[in-house]
Amino acid sequence: MKRLLVSFVLVLPLLIPGWTFSQFVASQYLENIPPPEYYGKVILDNFSRKSGVDPVVFDHWLHRAKFTCRLCHIDVGFAMEAGATMVSAADNMSGYYCGACHDGKMTIEDNVVFDSCAVNDTEEERKRCGRCHSKTETGQGEYDYEKFTAGFPLLKKNLIDWEKAELLGKVTPLDFLESISHERPSLKAQRDFSIEAAALKSNVIFSHKKHTVWNGCEVCHPLIFRSSKKGTVQYSMFEIMAGEYCGVCHLTVAFPVWLCAKCHRDSVQ
Repeated sequence: MKRLLVSFVLVLPLLIPGWTFSQFVASQYLENIPPPEYYGKVILDNFSRKSGVDPVVFDHWLHRAKFTCRLCHIDVGFAMEAGATMVSAADNMSGYYCGACHDGKMTIEDNVVFDSCAVNDTEEERKRCGRCHSKTETGQGEYDYEKFTAGFPLLKKNLIDWEKAELLGKVTPLDFLESISHERPSLKAQRDFSIEAAALKSNVIFSHKKHTVWNGCEVCHPLIFRSSKKGTVQYSMFEIMAGEYCGVCHLTVAFPVWLCAKCHRDSVQ
């Protein structure tokens, strides 16, 4: 098996003139990315099936159009790892996690956010359960992906370009919710910088400004990036593809690392 793999790597550049092996790998992964409405979808099933209901289907595309990542993963407290938060109906009814917003009282964009869970629910109230506890293929959510995202700027594979959507005003994600968020001083503007890349011609251009719109500083530092000082930690694509560093988000939720030109470019866009 090892010999076959080595032969494949050596012959590949001859089969695709002008391509590096990294570019070929990226193209293969892009071919297997799920449809855009499923990209970033999370299935919550720590307790659902055990309780006799369908798992919760969480659509990142809908929530990130309305809220920043920082708001949910820092202020509300959702873990960055799938299944790690262990959300329960009791938590929601106590005002934690989903229940922080889904309490039937909070108003977002002039709409009252529907209540999540209830102890003594009526038959009519049970119909609401299907908005979250829905099978992946037959979700009963109120929002239709194609209608909701019509006119949004797109990347390859029709994935939404959220960065550009925010710049164009297609989405204005909330970063503060009364009684949930804490007052914070404005962030000090950080300069964009270049990270030298050994494998590709273009270096990585990292923009703090673009990331802080969605993440603040707290999402990345210190849990994902252990140091905030440039050059302290060396990163490799092997680690990123294993789900570390940039790969925490840019494999499953944010645009995939296989869109090489989004990071490897000559100047900040």
